Amino acid sequence: MRILKYLFLLIFLFLIGMSVFVSTQKGDFDVTRSKVIKNPRITVFNYINDYRNWETFCSWIKNDNSYKFNYPEVTMGQGASCSWISTDSEGNLKTISVKENESITQKMVNNEEYSEIYWKFKDTVGGTKVTWRSKGKLDFKAKIAAFFHGGINSVIGDAYEKSLENLNKTLDFEINTYKVKVNGVVNLPGGFYLKQFLHCKQKDVDRNIKILVSRMEHFFVKNKMNSKGKPFIIYHKYDRTNDDIGFSVCMPVKDSIYIMPGSDIESGKLKSYTTLKTTLTGDYSHTQTAWKKALAYMSKNHFERNNSGQIIEVYAIGRNDVKNPSKWVTEIYIPVFPKGGEKSSRKKPTDSLSVVPAANEIVEP
Repeated sequence: MRILKYLFLLIFLFLIGMSVFVSTQKGDFDVTRSKVIKNPRITVFNYINDYRNWETFCSWIKNDNSYKFNYPEVTMGQGASCSWISTDSEGNLKTISVKENESITQKMVNNEEYSEIYWKFKDTVGGTKVTWRSKGKLDFKAKIAAFFHGGINSVIGDAYEKSLENLNKTLDFEINTYKVKVNGVVNLPGGFYLKQFLHCKQKDVDRNIKILVSRMEHFFVKNKMNSKGKPFIIYHKYDRTNDDIGFSVCMPVKDSIYIMPGSDIESGKLKSYTTLKTTLTGDYSHTQTAWKKALAYMSKNHFERNNSGQIIEVYAIGRNDVKNPSKWVTEIYIPVFPKGGEKSSRKKPTDSLSVVPAANEIVEP
């Protein structure tokens, strides 16, 4: 009995001593890890810059199915944010500053612990050198946990190393795995839609489409509106010479909707026309490849482009449906004259303020 008392006393003294030792240790941490990612810098930067992609590579998220994320309207660029809750964690991330293709600065709150996160991107042999740095201060509970796992540098450093390896594998497979299929001539029925128009340079098209699609989706949620199908893009202008691309991000609706004057959201309707349908399975960055294959098919099979209609891209399966870019499906519709049909309408494309229905409503002969 006396030995048992001494044993409990020793354990008690050990716990007190350990608590004193841990509490006197510095709570500040500064952890940095780097890795060469086998992809171009713009690809790596854009992927990390969008919080919706973090679930695909962060090791602590992939290893814990209890994580539930909330994404606001803006998830990429300066001012972007996201929040989460899990069994052991609750917090948020916010982007403070962005230097295009070079650096990102973020602030994170995790279980009321504050830290700063810095990303740097640099071209190097074999791809892009990504440097991930985190600075912050631990509370007593976190210091105890870090003590039993080899120290905070080891805990965060190991998580960063695994996440950067996941990022490399994800981008290598998910971004670069795609296929293109020319489906043939289909009739594209008309319908009503809401749209937001934008002009930008070609290099900014993919990024701005993601931003505007997210904004359009939040517009529908905020106003408790139902869409009739998937978001899609209407291209009004594609001037490569002057690097000027004009497009509308659209959402199909069942009926015509009145929009208050002054809003950047407009309503419209598109007439039905004959198109050549091409399907891209994979990341949006390969749409140019899909377009080229479609145009080559048109040339080989002697289809003539109908300039009275616009080229349309329908996001049949997007990142809200599945996280893996290799499984996204984009349907491209290029207006053509039906073989043997009348070619009376040869005017340049005009925006009749109208739109395309859901992907599953496309009728193929």
